[in-house]
Amino acid sequence: MNIGFFTDTYFPQISGVSTSIRILRDQLVDQGHRVIIFTTTDPDADISEPDVIRLPSIPFVSFEDRRIAYSGFDKALRIARQYDLDIVHTHTEFSLGLAGQYVATRLRIPIIHTYHTMYEKYTHYILDGQLVKPEHVRAMSRVFCQQVHGVISPSLMTYDTLREYGISTEMRVIPTGVKIPSYNQERRQTDRTKYGFTNDDFILLSLSRVSKEKNIHQLIEQFDVIQEKYPETQLVIVGDGPARMELEALAQKTRSFDNIHFLGEVSHDEVSRFYQMADLYVNASDSESQGLTYLEAMVNRLPICARHNDYLAEITSYSSDLGVLFEQSEDYANTVNQFLTDRHLAGKNAMPEEALTAISADTFANNVMQFYLDIKGDSHAYKSPFVNRLETGVKSFIRDIIIGDES
Repeated sequence: MNIGFFTDTYFPQISGVSTSIRILRDQLVDQGHRVIIFTTTDPDADISEPDVIRLPSIPFVSFEDRRIAYSGFDKALRIARQYDLDIVHTHTEFSLGLAGQYVATRLRIPIIHTYHTMYEKYTHYILDGQLVKPEHVRAMSRVFCQQVHGVISPSLMTYDTLREYGISTEMRVIPTGVKIPSYNQERRQTDRTKYGFTNDDFILLSLSRVSKEKNIHQLIEQFDVIQEKYPETQLVIVGDGPARMELEALAQKTRSFDNIHFLGEVSHDEVSRFYQMADLYVNASDSESQGLTYLEAMVNRLPICARHNDYLAEITSYSSDLGVLFEQSEDYANTVNQFLTDRHLAGKNAMPEEALTAISADTFANNVMQFYLDIKGDSHAYKSPFVNRLETGVKSFIRDIIIGDES
């Protein structure tokens, strides 16, 4: 099958979305399919990467490490014809998502969409939330998802939210899968020594984009409470982003400043080293649609301490060795302290086999491919309301203002 991915976010932009897309691409290619990624330009991109089509783009307003295409609407259609696409899979509701809808309709092929991001938690990036409101997000999501054949939700939480938005399109919950790495005890010791930690230190790891919605400030603000009871704890923050300078300044105001470490951004190929170096993965974010980093931690035999959601509750129900969840932000420090009281459980046992299988990259790709086949078998050539509007005059406006055209 020839599959076209349309996404505004892809490497070298580091995020859960780009990681999920690459994992799925690699698995589908291993199964013998061809995946063509239509995405944005980036000054740091590897332009030699095969089957990656980059359309001209600019940084997104108030979110400059993310980009939005401004040209290439018809170019994408021409290239899609050359590749003889069988199905379109969009991973954004914005510029490349609109291009994907246009291409799928013109080629009369099915279109699947993955709803990766709970945008209600991200409106502060556009004029501090004064321009785009949650009700706008709901309306935008409903309009986009009603124009596709099927929607992939990475978690039950996202599924329920989209149904509350009024989206009636066929939808399946398909969690992103992750590759299962080998556990390297010798490397764990080497990396702890490299960063100045001893075997007696208990490392709390935060690994994510360093941005407001990740609530890393809560990990820092409550770290004194943890340190008072367990002075051997170290808080290690891996990642970079727009909130880093603010968080470093916040850390300097704490009594535990010497035990808070900002290690900066690391290549995704190296993240297993940090998971395996640590003793507990901590995350206070309430904006995750699924949270790929949670899964990455678990398959690296690192238990988690995270904000409760239904998906994590199901995963951690396999075994108490997988971690603990808290309900409210103020419960974070006490939850970590309770876990540390029972720290002989931490990192001792491998994840149960049935849990590993459920979140493996193989299972992820197999479930997505089955959805492709089901939709492809049931769908008919169609023109969506979206394209009808384009063809009656709105097309030129959207193409010229939002995406642009390239003859």
